Amino acid sequence: MRMRKKKNLDVRLERTKSMLIENPTEYKGRWNEYFNSDLPIAIEVGCGKGRFIIEHAKANPEKLFIGIEREIGALLTALENSISLELPNLIFIACDGATVTDIFEKDEVSQIFLNFSDPWPPKKQAKRRLTHKNFLTLYREVLKEGGQVEFKTDNQKLFEFSLNEMSGFGMTLSEITFDLHATDTPNIMTEYEEKFSSQGMPIYRVVGKFNKI
Repeated sequence: MRMRKKKNLDVRLERTKSMLIENPTEYKGRWNEYFNSDLPIAIEVGCGKGRFIIEHAKANPEKLFIGIEREIGALLTALENSISLELPNLIFIACDGATVTDIFEKDEVSQIFLNFSDPWPPKKQAKRRLTHKNFLTLYREVLKEGGQVEFKTDNQKLFEFSLNEMSGFGMTLSEITFDLHATDTPNIMTEYEEKFSSQGMPIYRVVGKFNKI
């Protein structure tokens, strides 16, 4: 669903520009240098309005966080929600998830979060799903040895598709749950997750690791 255009978009983006990297390809292989820190890097592909990654950055100062979002309206909300917090371990990028290998060097990322990604239900649109093998190929390229992909969704069909794609890609899967909120797994909710769970909908989650070649 396309978001409405934000009022005074350019002015509001200018106010939050310190949280946004305009030319991310320039930092490929140099993200630790950008943060002036050797801490591990975690990225969220499709961070939406930013609640999940902002809360993670607040709770985990021992990691660096980069939110990636192509929808500028949602990204603006994330920027505005984060700028007053002055978190030194958080930054955002306006781009598509398909560009991660243009932005990050091989083995530069330690963790990838995928939360409530668009399910693209038509079969002919399967290649656009962020857990499709084409995307998994990109994630494997940028993830370090032992790095992991954490995926959450409310969509059972997308979850089943993702499990098949990830296992078929040779990933080792763990922490598979068909009702996350019925477990004691530590969890930071996204905006969508709070909405869906309040309606009694189960939340699905899996952690996948690549077997490096």
